[in-house]
Amino acid sequence: MNTWLEIMMRTLTAVIFLLLMTKLLGKRQVTELSVFEYITGITIGNIAGYISLDTDAKWYLGMLSLAVWVAVSLIIELVQLKSKRVRNWIDGTPTVLIQKGKILEKNLKKERLTIDELMQQLRLKDVFRVADVEFAIMEASGAINVLLKKENLPLTPKQLGIKVQSEREPMVVVMDGQVLNDALQVRGYNMQWLEKELKKSDLRIEDVFLAQIDDFGALTVDLYDDKAKQPKSYSQATLLASLKKCEADMEMYGLMTADEDEKQKYAACSKKLQHLIDEVRPLIYQ
Repeated sequence: MNTWLEIMMRTLTAVIFLLLMTKLLGKRQVTELSVFEYITGITIGNIAGYISLDTDAKWYLGMLSLAVWVAVSLIIELVQLKSKRVRNWIDGTPTVLIQKGKILEKNLKKERLTIDELMQQLRLKDVFRVADVEFAIMEASGAINVLLKKENLPLTPKQLGIKVQSEREPMVVVMDGQVLNDALQVRGYNMQWLEKELKKSDLRIEDVFLAQIDDFGALTVDLYDDKAKQPKSYSQATLLASLKKCEADMEMYGLMTADEDEKQKYAACSKKLQHLIDEVRPLIYQ
């Protein structure tokens, strides 16, 4: 066999074998790696390179070495699942870097992390003042997670005592100019509805690179022609969104006022709006 053909066959074999081994090791190998997983990844890559290029007649031993490394890695992962002590020894333990707005310099030195690197990581979390941080910790993977002090956290409807309806993720209904009928049916729409919505903007399905439907039934599209003017989202769902906002505002005003009569009035208005929303929703989603 010619050398170039042999190397080609070895490379293809190594790639297929490596993909199978990676699938066996699981998703952790392709996300944030522990120290041992990092070493394993480098070693497996080197062995795969040896299998591809070394013209030694015993190249199949590289396959054996690759299988041994994967087997050892799997065994260690199984042991880690059962023993926290082994897990801590191999992967390491999290390190607190900031506590109650105070940087723990000893822990920074322990992790060999400079203040510039710490500030950079904080900025990636949209934090620009150390004093705003309640707790910052470096995970075993090296990622830094940050918890802001309560007074610096954004208010949520739950903290205001406001109940909000859950919202589903936007559904892709057109991709690469092809209609995804299953996605349309999941949201209760059909091909005729989609064509009607696109016709409002003088568009055809073939013009659309990507189209999504949100929880309110609003259709947003991205066209193949990047220079074309993007159409506005047309949908009666705008009415539903406005009604929901009014209902939430009424409930919030009722919580904010100290007058009991006002509270009851706002509560009554909120219930009426909720009843109206329940009646309007079927008409919008038909």
